[in-house]
Amino acid sequence: MSSERLTALLDEYAELEKRLADPAIHADQGTARRVGRRYAELVPLHKAAGELEQARADLAAARELAAEDPAFAGEAETIAASLPALEERLAELLIPRDPHDAKDVIVEIKAGEGGEESALFAGDLLRMYTRYAERHGWVTEVIDSQDSDLGGVKDVSLAIKTKGVPEGGNGVWSRLKWEGGVHRVQRVPVTESQGRIHTSAAGVLVLPEAEDVDVTIDPNDLRIDVFRSSGPGGQSVNTTDSAVRITHVPTGIVVSCQNEKSQLQNREQAMRILRARLLAAAQEQADAAASDARKAQVRTVDRSERIRTYNFPQNRITDHRIGYTAYNLDLALAGELDGVLAALTEADRAARLAGETELSRR
Repeated sequence: MSSERLTALLDEYAELEKRLADPAIHADQGTARRVGRRYAELVPLHKAAGELEQARADLAAARELAAEDPAFAGEAETIAASLPALEERLAELLIPRDPHDAKDVIVEIKAGEGGEESALFAGDLLRMYTRYAERHGWVTEVIDSQDSDLGGVKDVSLAIKTKGVPEGGNGVWSRLKWEGGVHRVQRVPVTESQGRIHTSAAGVLVLPEAEDVDVTIDPNDLRIDVFRSSGPGGQSVNTTDSAVRITHVPTGIVVSCQNEKSQLQNREQAMRILRARLLAAAQEQADAAASDARKAQVRTVDRSERIRTYNFPQNRITDHRIGYTAYNLDLALAGELDGVLAALTEADRAARLAGETELSRR
């Protein structure tokens, strides 16, 4: 256990506590939210350190009393037996955590192989994440969406936010960061008249939503094009150049948005997605420099790169990264994802405790 790191984090906790007690900080809601999130991340560490310190003090007192009265020996043994668990908990909290765990996210879902069936499955995934968010009291917002002819989605961007400061610093990213990759479905498509099981796939990309202080964008690096929106939406959508396409020239990242009726609103939404993508790209570069073994999320909708399979005939959901299998696909699609997400989180926790890098999201 690094005493220097513990001291530094406890000092940071005390400083953040002072800042939050100052009414002036709440004049800037963005700053107050960032400070509040970091403070919430350190609350469990502060509590665990306090409990361990108290247990050690109680043990010293019990042993001192036992030297005079053997009746206290049992109490000393009980306290001593509790120390390893408290030390392990504190050691776990001292392991550097994902810096984005407290953040909100933008989930991008893209239909892949399988044509219309893939678009329908992408729509199922959109409902799954929306319902999961509702179960946790989070707020969802469709930033941009391209619907398919049969009611599915070809491409959708969904923002998911916590209400207020997440407890323990565990925001939406801490739970949904494992979802990035290719999701494969096996079922009889509604377009199949012979009743044969088909396999198709949809790609999911999860991005921590960036704030202005996370990413600096030079306006001179942007190429902004406007065009006429396509698809349903009424006269104002289809007859005006309200859709916006933003190209970040240095990286080649292209983002478009056409859901809103006004060009300004579409530009603001596209910038949200661009900031998130730039933050993710910067993080990937940092991760690659720190460890060649760390892998990024899958960005190609290729069945061979699947992370999870949804088998409808068997009502089965399988996560291939950790060998997790459950026969409750109907419940998972209704938003009950805590089983598989808890298993992924535990696998990462075990890996970090073992001194490995975080779970590879291949």
